[in-house]
Amino acid sequence: MDLQLICRKVCDLAKTVSKFIGEEADKVEADDIITKYHNNLVSYVDKEAEKRIVAGLQDILPTAGFIVEEETVSRSTNDYQWIVDPLDGTTNFLYNIPSYGVSIALTHKGKVVLGVVNEVNRMECFYAWHGGGAYLNGRQIFVSKTDKLKDALLSTGFPYYDFEVIDPYVVVLKQLMRDSRGIRRLGASAIDLCYVACGRYDGFFEHSLQPWDVAAGSIIVQEAGGKVCDFNGENNYIFGFEMVAHNGNMNNEFFSLIHKHLGRK
Repeated sequence: MDLQLICRKVCDLAKTVSKFIGEEADKVEADDIITKYHNNLVSYVDKEAEKRIVAGLQDILPTAGFIVEEETVSRSTNDYQWIVDPLDGTTNFLYNIPSYGVSIALTHKGKVVLGVVNEVNRMECFYAWHGGGAYLNGRQIFVSKTDKLKDALLSTGFPYYDFEVIDPYVVVLKQLMRDSRGIRRLGASAIDLCYVACGRYDGFFEHSLQPWDVAAGSIIVQEAGGKVCDFNGENNYIFGFEMVAHNGNMNNEFFSLIHKHLGRK
């Protein structure tokens, strides 16, 4: 299978759908917004974007199955499987905060082999395929070389519906506030991961994540030379609801702190 060719087609699709999303910004009314569950919002834009993505991906790879956030197509477990977030950062989109995008990953027998994340407002297309490197708008990207926590700019996402780890989370945040150059919270984890991949951030961690939040970004980070794992340093990050991503140089300080307070005992 020509992953590079498929990746190019997925990039084109993500850009097309991103244009639609951008055109709908400021048009969503309060009555258009649905609360799926606590602090999890959706509008017709998410659903329509997903329908367009699914239709496009079915043309690109007709035999593949799907895991999609808005459930516009039934979940299936083929050897090849698309994992789709049609609008990562929906709350940002609805509140006109400019950090949201399209995230599409392809897995083969459970392993991510391709990822595309297109940030809508800056039209930055991040993409990678297994063994092919990671790219931003055609330019190869790499993680940062930062090796000390005191020099690191980090990102995270705050738990917004599952608050079981909120106390140890605050402990980690307090220490990182003191010992790093700062912490950012964009509200779009797929974009956070891409910013780690291109060296804008040195590390990222978050709890209460879904597969469509992290699948595409995970391979982009890895192909850029970075490391991804769960809070225990294992590979259960796509379906394990948690992730740490960093440039690979900060295990002793950054990952060890997260593992100490948030890892499973």
